[in-house]
Amino acid sequence: MQNIFNINRTKLKAMILKTTNLKLRPWNESDAECLYHFAKNPNVGPIAGWPPHESIQDSLNIIKTIFSKKETYAIVKDNIPIGCAGLLFHPDTNHWWGENSAELGYWIAEEYWGRGYAAEASQKLIEHGFNNYDIKTIYATYRIENKQSKRVLEKLGFKYYTEMQNENYLGKIFKEIAVKLERKP
Repeated sequence: MQNIFNINRTKLKAMILKTTNLKLRPWNESDAECLYHFAKNPNVGPIAGWPPHESIQDSLNIIKTIFSKKETYAIVKDNIPIGCAGLLFHPDTNHWWGENSAELGYWIAEEYWGRGYAAEASQKLIEHGFNNYDIKTIYATYRIENKQSKRVLEKLGFKYYTEMQNENYLGKIFKEIAVKLERKP
């Protein structure tokens, strides 16, 4: 497998990305209580593929494991982490997409839905990924019933790739749509 990580990893660990309204920064353990507040909501996690958080300790464990991966950021508005966006690289992706690819994932707290923050944060992360890695294609998936995520990905320019089946955290099979965004020449 080809190494696509052609940048200084130490520099990335502390990287902060800024948009007009948001800041993308690494997650801190001190974010656990705020993360729990938003991630315990059953309208957020299950549609994104993960169970609602059950405690602050649960949220802290997620910060220490899943959210500690490189290119995984807290989406911050007014100093409050309101969601998460990340570029995942194999083997941390949900599917094998091929060489020179990454997978985009994101979620926003329900209180902040409908304000364009998922698209704004994801656009910044996509630009960062294409500019700093040897990525040719970024993939993303959404559950067929997740119309909000479909709209976000369409706004970002993603195009239909295929329909897939996946298994959720309860072991149930569901259908999802895979979309892709190619690096512009």
